[in-house]
Amino acid sequence: MTERKRAILSVSDKRKIYELARELSELGYEIVSTGGTAKTIREGGVKVTEASEVTGFPEILGGRVKTLHPYIHGGILARSNQAKELKEHGIVPIDLVVVNLYPFIQTVAREGVTPEEAIENIDIGGPSMIRAAAKNHERVAVLVNPDRYEETVAEIKKNGWISKETRVRLAGEAFAHTAEYDAAIAAYFEGLQNRGKQDYPDNMLLSLSKVQDLRYGENPQQKAAFYQSHGEATGLAAMQKIQGKELSFNNLNDLNAARELVLEFTKPTAVAVKHANPCGVGSAETLVEAYQLAYEGDPVSIFGGVLALNRPVDADTAREMIKIFIEVIAAPAFSKEALEILAVKKDIRLLEMDLKNDRGGEGDLKKVAGGVLVQTVDREPVDVKRGKVVTKRTPTAEEWEALNFAQTVVKHVRSNAIVLAGRGRTFGIGAGQTSRIGASRIALEQAGEKAKGAVLGSDAFFPFPDTVETAAGAGVTAIVQPGGSLKDADSIALCERLGLAMVFTGRRHFKH
Repeated sequence: MTERKRAILSVSDKRKIYELARELSELGYEIVSTGGTAKTIREGGVKVTEASEVTGFPEILGGRVKTLHPYIHGGILARSNQAKELKEHGIVPIDLVVVNLYPFIQTVAREGVTPEEAIENIDIGGPSMIRAAAKNHERVAVLVNPDRYEETVAEIKKNGWISKETRVRLAGEAFAHTAEYDAAIAAYFEGLQNRGKQDYPDNMLLSLSKVQDLRYGENPQQKAAFYQSHGEATGLAAMQKIQGKELSFNNLNDLNAARELVLEFTKPTAVAVKHANPCGVGSAETLVEAYQLAYEGDPVSIFGGVLALNRPVDADTAREMIKIFIEVIAAPAFSKEALEILAVKKDIRLLEMDLKNDRGGEGDLKKVAGGVLVQTVDREPVDVKRGKVVTKRTPTAEEWEALNFAQTVVKHVRSNAIVLAGRGRTFGIGAGQTSRIGASRIALEQAGEKAKGAVLGSDAFFPFPDTVETAAGAGVTAIVQPGGSLKDADSIALCERLGLAMVFTGRRHFKH
């Protein structure tokens, strides 16, 4: 279009911007810039043309208007065959646009940020330039990621300009950059409108950034990757691996289930998960005791499972855990002695897991053919004493504690779900069955003799009294369930006859 080469650089993230400006200047580009970016480049000794010199109009409204001008946008949007029209209007074409945006996501993530602060960090000129350059990628290259600077300069040096293939890739990154930005802004405003409500918007925008590619999905023939929500890394995205191989798709899925359950407890707790279901849960005064209770809950299934703990791992707990093979151990921290003990088994993945309670605000999403199902998350703490005792016999103090524990665990077990428990420990878990009696039989079989004196928690009502009969025959003394079946009276009558206490919570805990 013209021998004159011009690049506009205007960035919030100023990493590597001076180095890029210097390289482009040495390659003969005129550098046009704004505000703080121009200051950074100029201080390094590179000549800069202010955007206001190009437009003939100063920055106004406290910097709100800098680049919204035909001399800028005409230079970006002009096609290769429109040189004559540009010349008629005295517009110089722009070949390279290097822009990233005001830190809106980081700003609204700060505690106590005001709406005024958030609004002032909504970039207008930046997205306009990025979108214009990406639209006109046939002629113009756009850079939004500082990590692309070096390879882009290298391509210009090698070939004289940036290939169409690269320009298309950069345009895709640019549109993703502005889409993520707009999604964050939309989510912020939706939050302002729905603060304290549980309404869902007419349009839901997801903004995700790839953390890493995974070796494969649930099976080797499936491709997979791990993405995190925009903003500050939380939850699994904030974990730090300190030993072992990379995490797999199944590891991460199991870890999520384990983390969600361990967050329910304040006492030292260990949660063992296998195939997204808890197989053993223990709470005690010390972490080593909690782990031992979780292990005893199902010594078979815990082998090769994932373990989440809500206290730093000490040497005593590490010595117990090293006795079997565990795929992943995640905890807030590990003592030096614990790391030395666990280092013997180099295949064990050790993770420092963020246990900050970030469990509010997000919805539960499930992909279905043609769309997504969204629901609020079942996170209200369990308190079975708020339920109704429907039998003449009231649970003992020990049974109340065990019932609460059982029902807390049952929230995190795939339906149909039955949990056999005592105080601070599970004895048997029946998960994911197509009938409630089937889940009960599995849980009772796992518990064996430990079912005597145990309590039973159910995620939904009993359609028939057969679960009561089977549980009582194994020695169960108390049951907690939501109630609501047409045959509730039959289950209550059978409990009365067999001497069991029964509590109705009125709250179902299906998990599919």
